[in-house]
Amino acid sequence: MAEKEKRPDFKNPQYYTNRELSWILFNLRVLNEARDKTIPLFERLKFLSITASNLDEFFMIRVASLKDMVAVKYEKPDMAGMTPKEQLAELEKATHELVSLQYSTYSRSLLPLLEKNGLHVIQAHEDLTKRESEYVDRYFTDNVYPVLTPMAVDSSRPFPLIRNKSLNIGALVKKKGEGKELEFATVQVPSVLPRIVELPRSLDGKRSVILLEEVIEKNIEKLFLSYDIVCAYPFRIMRNADLTIEEDEAADLLKEIERQLKKRQRGKAIRLEVEDGIDERLLDIIKRELKIEEEEIYRIAGPLDLTFLMKMYGMEGFGHLKTPAYVPQPVPEMEGTGSIFEKIQKGDILLFHPYQTFTPVVEFIQQASRDPQVLAIKQTLYRVSGNSPIIAALAQAAENGKQVSVLVELKARFDEENNIVWAKMLEKAGCHVIYGLVGLKTHSKITLVVRREEDGIARYVHLGTGNYNDATAKLYTDMGLLTCSEAIGEDATAVFNMLSGYSEPLNWNKLSVAPLWLKDKFLSLIHRETENARQGRKAGIIAKINSLCDQDMIVALYEASAAGVKIQLIVRGICCLRVGIPGVSENIKVRSIVGNFLEHSRIFYFENDGAPEIYMGSADWMPRNLERRVEILFPVEKEELKQRIIHVLDVQLRDNVKANVLTKDNIYEKVDRRGKERLDSQETFCREAEEQASGGQEAYYNRTFVPETHVMESSGSASEF
Repeated sequence: MAEKEKRPDFKNPQYYTNRELSWILFNLRVLNEARDKTIPLFERLKFLSITASNLDEFFMIRVASLKDMVAVKYEKPDMAGMTPKEQLAELEKATHELVSLQYSTYSRSLLPLLEKNGLHVIQAHEDLTKRESEYVDRYFTDNVYPVLTPMAVDSSRPFPLIRNKSLNIGALVKKKGEGKELEFATVQVPSVLPRIVELPRSLDGKRSVILLEEVIEKNIEKLFLSYDIVCAYPFRIMRNADLTIEEDEAADLLKEIERQLKKRQRGKAIRLEVEDGIDERLLDIIKRELKIEEEEIYRIAGPLDLTFLMKMYGMEGFGHLKTPAYVPQPVPEMEGTGSIFEKIQKGDILLFHPYQTFTPVVEFIQQASRDPQVLAIKQTLYRVSGNSPIIAALAQAAENGKQVSVLVELKARFDEENNIVWAKMLEKAGCHVIYGLVGLKTHSKITLVVRREEDGIARYVHLGTGNYNDATAKLYTDMGLLTCSEAIGEDATAVFNMLSGYSEPLNWNKLSVAPLWLKDKFLSLIHRETENARQGRKAGIIAKINSLCDQDMIVALYEASAAGVKIQLIVRGICCLRVGIPGVSENIKVRSIVGNFLEHSRIFYFENDGAPEIYMGSADWMPRNLERRVEILFPVEKEELKQRIIHVLDVQLRDNVKANVLTKDNIYEKVDRRGKERLDSQETFCREAEEQASGGQEAYYNRTFVPETHVMESSGSASEF
């Protein structure tokens, strides 16, 4: 009883970090890549662009949600003890600081380096030379003017709709010769035209660019011929873009989502970006019409919307300022003759993208669509590429007479329109299309191919940690498994029966599925390690995930740590757990890797008293993944594949270039690598994949992966902490 009384309150709000503030820390880690002088200049531009894109989405969804809570007087604190109003107050301060750091990075660091490397970015049209000015005016007349729609506001013309995320130029104008009454006018900077306008090269070969809004500002008087232009400044707004879908009442989910998407452009304005120094009279009109509060205004000392830097990254002629493009390598098990099904029959195949090519996944569907022995193909789709070969293969399979069932998740945020297009196309081709489940998002990544063979029906399954998207598979790190395991095949059939017919299996062979079973599976695995540590047996946990903000999972990790379990977490983004709390999280280490590829795979290692178990899946440790989505966790049981995954974890735990470590002060710091050999995990995996491809399957897989530091040692021994 006395021992029980000493047990810490693992739900103490002081033991947690607010989810939204943790996200700010993540975006700062991305921004630090843009500030890293060891990274090629154009890669730094890319990272700065990513921080701007991230911040846009954060406002449209997370900040918008908090504002909705405050509006309806919702005051329940989160697990860190903060009410929505308190969170907003902290976020307003943190995001203003983040934006200030973005623009100081752009203006003080990147612009001078661009100039030094032969690219001059013209900041204002007043800085143009006479020759450049003449070119810009011709460019405006020939290319820009025909596209623009200037809009004045008066008694007969109401304030126009300012579209979400659009860049606009607001102006104060007055009629020529008719007193001093000021009127408001605006023009949208057209997104259909390039934001970056390159000027003719100078005689010394130097390249210069100017932004489209500066071209329009220079010529704005041509849009309002009867007016004098008093002032003109760019502005941009962010709107609430979180869709509210009443699925239970929607007779047709597809039509309901199409209807809701139209509202995204008209959601409540929640953030206003204006150029620093804007005329206060002009700003007052914009604030009043958009109902913007002062704290929602961001005065920007530079060009609005830094996502244009991704277009600058794509400019030709600066390859020497970029990291050389990596070419995904072939998968050794896929080499040689024979069908993909024959190769899977030889044993489970582990795929590691983007270090290895995504082609085997595409070929799996393509060969199934053509193979006369294949009877059915079933697949879940969450996000796919714009010209997806997988969609084309599924459509071809249906046209070839195969039974094709596809769950297209229409509620995949910001991909809704794209997925609606694919859903309609697949239906037209004869596929049976399911639009997700009411109240749940289907986030799992699974494909089932049913094939008639000599000894009966065989089931081939692909399970993955990432989307069936051949484009992002070159940018995101993910893992997948191709198998013809009978047990997994039976489970895969049960998954699709559950998705299409609401039938819940009585038990599972190998898979664990959210929202009904997965969370309990994770908790039981963590509790087993806790009990092993208490009994003096080997215990340890490694989890590689994108986000950690589920309180039940954190409490279980705290309990395990308090029992002596050594826990190593590789968390790319949000982490609400805090480290270094005496008696609570002293045995937990957290690191985050931000590199050239987006870390996306979810891998889970449990020591299990010296008989390690390894799982992979589509779910992060977040309430939405564990309780409101269809997610799948699958085991990796083939010893050779387990060793390869242990090697991957070991390398990431030894990364001392791209890794940031969470401190007990709740900040992230780069790993101190003094006296240690440089190790960039992503570079290491690229090199190993190339060695694997050149050396052949047998030579590579005969290697024994012996970690330089034990991935996980017993709870009672010294550890790499």
